[in-house]
Amino acid sequence: MSGALNWLRERMGLIGSVGRSSGRLLPAWASIYGEMPPIGFDDCIAAYLKDPACKALVDFLADQVVGAGFYVTVNERYAYAGEARRIIEEFCEEVNLDGLLQIGVREIVAAGNSFWEKVEPDSLEELRILPLTSIERIRRDQYGHVIGYVQSAHYGGRTLSPKRIIHFKWNPVNGEPFGTGVLRPLLEAYRLSDGETRMGFLEMKARMEMMLPKIFEKYAGPDELWVFEGISDKQLEEYQRVLRSRPREGARFVYNRPADIKTVQIDPRTQFQAYLEHILNQVYLGGETPLPKLFTTPGFTEASARAALELAERKIISLQRFVKRIVEREVFKPVLEQAGHDPKEACVRLNWGMPEKPEISVVDLIKACELGLIRPEEFRSMMKKMGWELRETVEPSSTVGT
Repeated sequence: MSGALNWLRERMGLIGSVGRSSGRLLPAWASIYGEMPPIGFDDCIAAYLKDPACKALVDFLADQVVGAGFYVTVNERYAYAGEARRIIEEFCEEVNLDGLLQIGVREIVAAGNSFWEKVEPDSLEELRILPLTSIERIRRDQYGHVIGYVQSAHYGGRTLSPKRIIHFKWNPVNGEPFGTGVLRPLLEAYRLSDGETRMGFLEMKARMEMMLPKIFEKYAGPDELWVFEGISDKQLEEYQRVLRSRPREGARFVYNRPADIKTVQIDPRTQFQAYLEHILNQVYLGGETPLPKLFTTPGFTEASARAALELAERKIISLQRFVKRIVEREVFKPVLEQAGHDPKEACVRLNWGMPEKPEISVVDLIKACELGLIRPEEFRSMMKKMGWELRETVEPSSTVGT
């Protein structure tokens, strides 16, 4: 029976594929040389730093994800719950995890990737974020497993082991080794079926913005043709010198010769507003946040703004879940293991925002005081914090008999 099964596997090409992935994700040349990001990280950084709309898109999403901070919780049934929480909180404070998340999430939103290096992988004591532009390409085997992260020659050209790198890869497309941020659809050109290439929307927007100052310069002080009939060439040269030396805008001159002034006016039928709005709307859609429309579009009511923000919250929650799971698996787990704790039993979790404090009523406090769960002085202190005006307790004076 076993011989027949082996023969069947051999005939179907299954030998060597049992117990491992058999589908190949990339050709041999890609696994040897490595794969580069489809949009250079330097282009993403330039767009973030030099385009106000792009910076606003990225900052808004990143601030919504990590702006409120985080706190950690632990399985209280775990025998060493207090110690496990203390170890994680001390590590987070030592490496400034909050600051790392502020930087990393901006990179994830903008470029879809963030590369953190473990120092050291076997004894995690420090985390640091590598520059995006330092990662030139990623090498993977034919089954998609990462072999190494290759740094550019400017950063030494080393190949970093995947054990050293925490790769935040948001929204990879078509099996790519890199993630996809909100700036990629705005930067990437699109090749059409007829062979032509449509430029990226950010390039369209930049070109239109470059034309605006030229239009204002041209038509704020329009070109003029001054015609003086019957004057000599010598007088014409003198008039030309005067006209060329006059200020561009606002000057008025009087001549004792008949003159005809012709100005170049913009055609009032020429309207570019619809085109501008279309390009800007594409940029805002690519940014996946309603922030620019709320600030720039008149007529937004409070209800419509609230509805737009509620839609954006789904994106925020998705990003938070993505970052949370990676931090718990790649940071919290090894820190607990090297301290001798069981990560599954401790179940330390990263939670976004501030911990919720239970609401305590006065009735509950009075009942707790009657049962002896809290002391009278503790009860008075709590009442003062709740706004009660209480006098300080005075010990009764002892009388001395005569």
